[in-house]
Amino acid sequence: MKDLSFATIKEIKQDLANNLYSIEDVVEFYKKRFQAIDGTVKSALEVFDTKSVLENFKCKGILEGIPGLIKDNICQSGRITSCGSKILENYKAPYDATVIERLKEEGALLMGRANLDEFAMGSSTETSAFFKTTNPWDASRAPGGSSGGSAAAVAAGLVPWALGSETGGSVRQPAGLCGIVGLKPTYGAISRYGVVAYASSLDQVGIFTRSVYDNALVFSAIAGHDEKDASSLKLDKKDYTTVLDGKLPEGLRIGLVKTAFESEGLDEQVSQLTKDAVKVLEDQGATVHEIELPTLEYAAATYFIISRAEAASNLSRFDGVRYGRRAKDIANLEDLYVKSRSEGFGKEVQVRMMVGNYVLSAGHAGKFYHNAKKVQNLIRQDFDKAFAGVDLLVMPTQPTPAFKIGQFDDNKLQLDLQDYYTAPVNLAGNCAISLPCGFTQQENMPVGFQLIGPRLSEQLLFKVGHAYQQVTDWHKKHPKL
Repeated sequence: MKDLSFATIKEIKQDLANNLYSIEDVVEFYKKRFQAIDGTVKSALEVFDTKSVLENFKCKGILEGIPGLIKDNICQSGRITSCGSKILENYKAPYDATVIERLKEEGALLMGRANLDEFAMGSSTETSAFFKTTNPWDASRAPGGSSGGSAAAVAAGLVPWALGSETGGSVRQPAGLCGIVGLKPTYGAISRYGVVAYASSLDQVGIFTRSVYDNALVFSAIAGHDEKDASSLKLDKKDYTTVLDGKLPEGLRIGLVKTAFESEGLDEQVSQLTKDAVKVLEDQGATVHEIELPTLEYAAATYFIISRAEAASNLSRFDGVRYGRRAKDIANLEDLYVKSRSEGFGKEVQVRMMVGNYVLSAGHAGKFYHNAKKVQNLIRQDFDKAFAGVDLLVMPTQPTPAFKIGQFDDNKLQLDLQDYYTAPVNLAGNCAISLPCGFTQQENMPVGFQLIGPRLSEQLLFKVGHAYQQVTDWHKKHPKL
């Protein structure tokens, strides 16, 4: 059979249409690849057996016969949804998330559950309660996080697409570190129903692929209004691939965020490769304008406060009473709460919840949480002002190349600052896509840059990203495994 390791969705669809192989062959190919490769990469918490994958398959739709991996904070009916945590390690979801329903309706093959930072809290996939995922380009390095399992699986050629989730950069950052495409959609464009909440005002489902075309196809399958999600936008379902003609829109204006390149934490190679990518777009006809985002330097602190406050609130439901891990040998109700949560949650989650409870507590909420919400509004205004003069913004996706596993064990703040360039977009509610734009010379590790658009401008992001990929081949590079 043909080697499908790094085949795109588009290629597999064409091959299936031409009867070069069957859907059963596709499932078996990727099952064997997981068995051969994932012992090192460790992207999946579970790979489903062939029979159950095919039982859930509905033979129709735009993703008919195309396998993908699902981040394990997205509910799949009858499957474990662990969130990478011991507190939910035996929890079986009683229903499908809306995105899972829509994938099944479009004929997608759901191959398994992807590893993640516990409850999506992390930037390296090191906080999973089960194991650390490695970067397919270098097993000693992290794939990013929190959706590191999903990103690593696509980068390693284990599946052509995967779903992740984003709260402060958990799709774009690992996409950048793993050399693939990662979309963070407009807040409300994809339903959150059935996605275990971290910070509800920021969370969004995101998409990993190798090509922009494939990303637009998966987005077409799952985007759109959902009555079961109160934050869902009135967005009609449509095909986002129809505008992908390989050309930039006429008169495209790109804003190079000057403020982003003045950060002392930005690696010189990452900076240069991002500017090289902008030059490619300029050569294709775009005009480039330098833009200031004065509130950029406040975004990380704002994100830390808001996300941790909402996490403390959301995770209070895991109390050992209704579902999830329940401690044994308990003396009273307080003992049940303390032991169940102490045994079930890892250190990173516990720390974030404690910080969240502190910034929400009486006497501190005004100083921290309420002020953070005011700054969030200023950040949104900053982006809106920038988009009055340009169509898209460009920033690096990542401050540095992929870092060594354990590198920030003694410097958690530096690990948190991996979201420096991505979190502002989550706070503003805008959409953004990370695209591979080259490799560092010393480490030979991939680098990504991000195109950032106004709310509901995904179609423009896809059009520009696709045009960029027609004249570059970074997305066609893959690790030797």
